[in-house]
Amino acid sequence: MSEAVQSEVQNFIRETVTGHPVVLFMKGTAQFPQCGFSGRAIQILKETGVTKLVTVNVLEDPEVRQGIKDYANWPTIPQLYVKGEFIGGTDIMNEMHQNGELAQLLKDAGAIE
Repeated sequence: MSEAVQSEVQNFIRETVTGHPVVLFMKGTAQFPQCGFSGRAIQILKETGVTKLVTVNVLEDPEVRQGIKDYANWPTIPQLYVKGEFIGGTDIMNEMHQNGELAQLLKDAGAIE
């Protein structure tokens, strides 16, 4: 990947995560997740009642798929961002969902009505 493309991808990621209250980079879409972890991440978010969610299907763009791993310095997908901040993957989301932290975080972000 050229430096120009890499820079463009990083700008796209930064604008996406800072321009929306909740962003999930995932494999597939919310309607049709393409891996079990992405499916579980969507299920967790639905259970919290999130209403303002943007998803990015990394399978549509190999540069974004690699770029998001570089952006967060996190090797796996899905990746959840709330108010521009990297929260974690499915395991972290699951743990935060179980103890109520995730719902509170999403509520504070204005993503749950």
